[in-house]
Amino acid sequence: MRQITVGNAPLSSSSPIFFPTFFANLRRPTPFCFKFRVRAMTSHIVGYPRIGPKRELKFALESFWDGKSSAEELQKVASDLRLSICKQMADAGIKYIPSNTFSYYDHVLDTTAMLGAIPSRYSWSGGEIGFDVYFSMARGNSTVPAMEMTKWFDTNYHYIVPELGPDTEFSYASHKVVQEFKEAKSIGVDTVPVLVGPVSYLLLSKPAKGVKKSFSLLSLIDKILPIYKEVVAELKAAGANWIQFDEPTLVMDLDSQRLHEFTHAYSELESSLFGLNILVETYFADLPSETYKTVTALKGVTAIGFDLVRGSKTLDLIRGGFPLEKYLFAGVIDGRNIWANNLAASLNTLQALEGIVGKDKLVVSTSCSLLHTAVDMVNENKLDKELKSWLAFAAQKLLEVNALAKAVSGQKDEAFFSANEAAQASRKSSPRVTNKAVQKAASALKGSDHRRAMNVRNRLEAQQKKLTLPILPTTTIGSFPQTLELRKLRREYKANKMSEEEYVNAIKEEISKIVKLQEELDIDVLVHGEPERNDMVEYFGEQLSGFAFTLNGWVQSYGSRCVKPPIIYGDVSRPKAMTVFWSTLAQSLTKRPMKGMLTGPVTILNWSFVRNDQPRLETSYQIALAIKDEVEDLERAGISIIQIDEAALREGLPLRKSEQAFYLNWAVHSFRITNCRVQDTTQIHTHMCYSNFNDIIHSIMDMDADVVTIENSRSDEKLLSVFHEGMKYGAGIGPGVYDIHSPRIPSTHEISDRINKMLGVLESRILWVNPDCGLKTRKYSEVKPALTNMVAAAKLIRAQLAISE
Repeated sequence: MRQITVGNAPLSSSSPIFFPTFFANLRRPTPFCFKFRVRAMTSHIVGYPRIGPKRELKFALESFWDGKSSAEELQKVASDLRLSICKQMADAGIKYIPSNTFSYYDHVLDTTAMLGAIPSRYSWSGGEIGFDVYFSMARGNSTVPAMEMTKWFDTNYHYIVPELGPDTEFSYASHKVVQEFKEAKSIGVDTVPVLVGPVSYLLLSKPAKGVKKSFSLLSLIDKILPIYKEVVAELKAAGANWIQFDEPTLVMDLDSQRLHEFTHAYSELESSLFGLNILVETYFADLPSETYKTVTALKGVTAIGFDLVRGSKTLDLIRGGFPLEKYLFAGVIDGRNIWANNLAASLNTLQALEGIVGKDKLVVSTSCSLLHTAVDMVNENKLDKELKSWLAFAAQKLLEVNALAKAVSGQKDEAFFSANEAAQASRKSSPRVTNKAVQKAASALKGSDHRRAMNVRNRLEAQQKKLTLPILPTTTIGSFPQTLELRKLRREYKANKMSEEEYVNAIKEEISKIVKLQEELDIDVLVHGEPERNDMVEYFGEQLSGFAFTLNGWVQSYGSRCVKPPIIYGDVSRPKAMTVFWSTLAQSLTKRPMKGMLTGPVTILNWSFVRNDQPRLETSYQIALAIKDEVEDLERAGISIIQIDEAALREGLPLRKSEQAFYLNWAVHSFRITNCRVQDTTQIHTHMCYSNFNDIIHSIMDMDADVVTIENSRSDEKLLSVFHEGMKYGAGIGPGVYDIHSPRIPSTHEISDRINKMLGVLESRILWVNPDCGLKTRKYSEVKPALTNMVAAAKLIRAQLAISE
């Protein structure tokens, strides 16, 4: 086996993004020119986590961004991760191992780089895309803002939205997919290169600034297909046998025109695909019946992958007929959650499919990429034995996939299956899972409509008399920078290296500094900065019953941002107050209003690994009751403004329209439960993060919050288009005036321009001025000038409004 060395050429920040020149010099094997026959019951993984079991990629990225390490060092960490993953999958017995599912930031951004679809503001002059342009698109820089970021379907992963128009010029500008295939091949692993499919790429894009909203993005299909053909040709020449095209938009409600574009695209690609096996992968939901017909008829396509966990109804479509000449990649292992698979049930499903498509045409797979689950349980030594037996992270899911593949082919591992059966029985019967009192209380909520008695307009008047805020009040979303010193402080406290008294005094001192800074900046409504909190969901989960926590169960949210979702394994309740001490302490330090900061039930639900043994709405109602208790305790303690963040409300929205109303009904109801009993003079805020909100604006209104702060700046103020179209909104609203996910500091002029745009469609009496999101990931050197400019802009507009009256 060849030993390779990565990074043997000096690189700078403008070096080609992904690989040293070594790989360009690898000798190309003779290309295959025949269909490769699948062996009976083989195994496949749609994709795998990129971050590493201990977040190695995160730390390498942040070191590079801070100028503490070189591009060569970053590339070495990345290459080591990729090769380790390839070897791990091969050792686990996986036949079809994906490549090009790694990314330095985002796989959709990688596709934009591949296609050379770089917005002109990044001053790209051609050639291979380098780190400088790539990370500027992702994060912005001192002169230009980043591209828009939004949620990847209904997950907590964020992708960078391509900006396209009729004048966009495409060129093959990143050879990453071919280079990663060669890299794996150099250690003896043949992989399945993965590409975002051409139609899904366009459907996930948006018209560039200045391009009419009516512009058809799919009209660009014939401009990007030549690039895809070039990529396919290079992969074929490099020795690839299989290529995977991810087309997740196929699970959406697509009209006949959009379905036609799939037929057109793969017909156009057919001649280029000759000699290769092509897998079209779908995931996250069922396929509509018409879409199923379109997909199974695609030309040049050898195999189709289905999510049979979230798309269980697809089984009925397969039973109704599946083309005999195609392979079926059956996604029976859940790529979205961490529960151990019920192997016996999955085996029954696979055996039924075998009877339909035949053993030679069936491949066991994951429901989607394992990107959305934690990496490996090997480092989880604090979870108790019983709970640990119920779980499977990405590394363990590899073993489950292979065990099922072997079982169907007649090589069942009886010991593996027996252990799985025992774990399933243990979870079902464990007394730690069930609390009858909690279930009874949550069940009683279903038939009621929990609302505050007074309408929001009258409530705002009563609140203003109490709060006496200026017009265009300024605030922040909640968190302030989580410095290295702060993180070290919490680690030492958890490790019992300091007393509780020492820890509390240290956090008090930090809160005092944050309050003083906000007063110096002249912000109107303050926050305590959340220095005692690790994560907005984990912090609450640690204080609620029914939750468990990992040491290294990290999942990528975007770029280097990783979250460690709690595990909801049982019924949820609140043993005692969670935030009252810190909120009342912070309020005692200032005469200005201090917001009590909570995370809402739907966000806690959607940002956790949720139990799959009861409907999600029941778990949501249980969490809502726990948050309700906290809201009422805060009010009794004298907190007049309480923010209940529902950052992930839209994230849980089902992809199929027929299922959305039911979800929105119980999600909105969950939020209203939390605050339905507070006084009219208590102001309830909520916050929502990166998502497309326009299509659920009526549900946001139905939440009946007094003030909604919402992401706006990175998406070219598209939220404001709702109000341009005549939407009447009576509650307070704070569309973010600057992007906190970028180190770029906006000017006073830029922010005041944004505020004026908002005033073009919103009444000044309801408009708030705030950043897009919390400031946790930023540095004080960025936060102080940005907030200074934000407050200055608000004062400037107030003065202008006063003159005009």
